[in-house]
Amino acid sequence: MDMPRTVEPPVAVGGTGLVTAMTAAAPEPEVEGYADDTGSDDDVVAPAIGRHHIGAPEPAPLTQHGPARIIAVANQKGGVGKTTSTINLGAALAEYGRKVLLVDFDPQGALSVGLGVQPHQLETTIYNLLMERGVEAEDVIQSTKVDGMYLLPSNIDLSAAEVQLVTEVGREQALGRALKSVLDDYDVILIDCQPSLGLLTINALACANKVLIPLACEFFSLRGVALLMDTIDKVKDRLNPDLELIGILATMFDARTLHTREVHQRVLEAFGDKVFDAVINRTIRFPETTVAGEPITTWAPTSSGALAYRMLAREVIAR
Repeated sequence: MDMPRTVEPPVAVGGTGLVTAMTAAAPEPEVEGYADDTGSDDDVVAPAIGRHHIGAPEPAPLTQHGPARIIAVANQKGGVGKTTSTINLGAALAEYGRKVLLVDFDPQGALSVGLGVQPHQLETTIYNLLMERGVEAEDVIQSTKVDGMYLLPSNIDLSAAEVQLVTEVGREQALGRALKSVLDDYDVILIDCQPSLGLLTINALACANKVLIPLACEFFSLRGVALLMDTIDKVKDRLNPDLELIGILATMFDARTLHTREVHQRVLEAFGDKVFDAVINRTIRFPETTVAGEPITTWAPTSSGALAYRMLAREVIAR
């Protein structure tokens, strides 16, 4: 006769506790309302597993813009949906009347490509803004296909900045100095960080008010969160005492797999209300939007992905 599996109590945030929790047996969580999103326009966004979802309220319109709240979208593990989330969250915030600046802070330039910009054709990028005197943010910022959303683009030149900044005084505050002149022009600035914990990511954390962590629902992504939380704590202690975690976003969710559901459940137990109610399901729509060079909110506005990012935008505004 099979013995029933036991439920371990919630684990502490950070360190190895979060990882250890994954090894504990747990009952299979219930799954309700999750659509298998294959790209149809009638998909429905579901509540997060095991939570009574009420939903963030519809945000009130703004009468004026600024000063901007800076949110770093960070995770040192690649392929967890940082760039996708930055683009689509920015577009959803713009739909709610927020003026948004997206900062491509990855030398790969994926954010720029995802908005239809060819990085290798750019004459001025965020590299010039960081490293050259006389270059202002207004000289580099571009408009996008989304009303109210703007882009500070990047390309491979940015990789040189990480080397050159090493010898600079106040190297960790270079990005903050570059963005200072445009803070009053925007409501939200989203920084798409590179998949590492190097100097560029430290710059983003040093100037941000909040950190948003996209977390793919798989074991190796879960392991990386503990290391990232340690880095956030160090930046908060030494460089930016105002830095806070705004939330963890579950991405690449596939309700058909037990592993995905268990990882999500462990994240909920460890971080509680810091986990966004919005959950980003796997869908073929996201690769399509990259090719189209526009966010899912305009490419497939009624898809589950678009609705999920609108839900996320409401939560970000509410927090």
